[in-house]
Amino acid sequence: MKGSLMSRGVAEPYAQALMSLAQSRGLTAEIGDEMRALSQLLEESAELRDFISNPVIEAADKKAVLRRIAGERASEMLVNFLMLLVDKRRLLFLSAIAEQYLVLLRARNEIVLAEVASAQALSEDQAREIASRVRSMTDARDVELKTSVDASLLGGAVIKIGSQVLDLSLRGQLRRIGISLAG
Repeated sequence: MKGSLMSRGVAEPYAQALMSLAQSRGLTAEIGDEMRALSQLLEESAELRDFISNPVIEAADKKAVLRRIAGERASEMLVNFLMLLVDKRRLLFLSAIAEQYLVLLRARNEIVLAEVASAQALSEDQAREIASRVRSMTDARDVELKTSVDASLLGGAVIKIGSQVLDLSLRGQLRRIGISLAG
């Protein structure tokens, strides 16, 4: 818990600074897309996470690898930001900074994040239906779905919107039936 508080304390000012710079240049959406891609890469690659958090690896080596990963697709602003994180020894907070940037971007654009865990992968129609219902529940302009599969749900889905959790799973229904029978 303490580590996550420290991470958030470091991530927020960097994310806000990046948002401010992106707004001044009209690049908030583009930087958001790049941060999503970077976040996904960090989530999928334990090797990359270990590399950027390793204090023994020289800053110049980290910069070279980051430039190679960013390639020509990434904006110059993001590459410069990554180099700043290396120089300030804050690269290990990159994942938290990316997540905080996306939180700021969603708030700016009135977008709600709905985390959906379902027993099976959602079809496009199911995802659209969930997004539509979440939009009407929250009065948000748009909904961003973050989906995952959890076979232990047996059927249905669990939807988390901020601190609100809607358990529409078969496992949840069975648990509620068991509680009502026991009480």
